[in-house]
Amino acid sequence: MDTDLWGLFFLVLAGFLAGGVYAMWDKSRVLAIALGGCVALAAVSGVLRLGYF
Repeated sequence: MDTDLWGLFFLVLAGFLAGGVYAMWDKSRVLAIALGGCVALAAVSGVLRLGYF
């Protein structure tokens, strides 16, 4: 895959995981915080793959 597509994939993945954080917050805050860490990693990976920094 092209580098731009990987960056877009990671940003979309971060969006889906952020929805999971929102859905899990009332049920299990520990799991929601763990998913939040995954959101941060996916978002940073996507931005770095797109070459903004």
